[in-house]
Amino acid sequence: MTDKAAEQEEILNEANENIEAQDEQNEEQVEATIEEQEEEEELTVEEQLQKEVNETKDKYLRLVAEFDNFRKRSAKERLETTMTAARGVVQDLLEVLDDTERAKKEMENDSDPESLRKGASLVFNKFQHILQQKGVKEMDCVGKDFDPDLHEAVTEIPAQDETQKGKIIDVIQPGYYLNDRLIRHAKVVVGS
Repeated sequence: MTDKAAEQEEILNEANENIEAQDEQNEEQVEATIEEQEEEEELTVEEQLQKEVNETKDKYLRLVAEFDNFRKRSAKERLETTMTAARGVVQDLLEVLDDTERAKKEMENDSDPESLRKGASLVFNKFQHILQQKGVKEMDCVGKDFDPDLHEAVTEIPAQDETQKGKIIDVIQPGYYLNDRLIRHAKVVVGS
């Protein structure tokens, strides 16, 4: 016999053994099922009800445990997500801090007000750009109707004409959105 024929015969023998093993397992399962059915027929109605109650109780306890594990896992993932998000923001803000440190050193050495103004403007613009990248947007208020859900009225002043009544005349402290969600109310002056 050649090697190929020997391999084929060996594969055929293994397949036959697997089929025989599967047949034995199937027979055992059929016998076990028959035995269970016979046992169930022997049980009284009361015992069957008790068995169903125990099975239901077991399913309930497993479900409660699974839900508790899910709740804990979700809380942990939320905490990790929050910490990771804060890390990214802080890393970006560290660049602005570095620029501020460099500007501070330049202020000590340079007395040219124009170059100091330009440097401060660059740092400020970089800071604004980073906040915009993170989804922070300043609220546009002047000339809009006062909305207590968005604005905090610091004071009221007499309106110059009727169209300014109930409108925002000046902004003392701007309000901000983070991804279109309010994170700070605007402090405003309202016309009365």
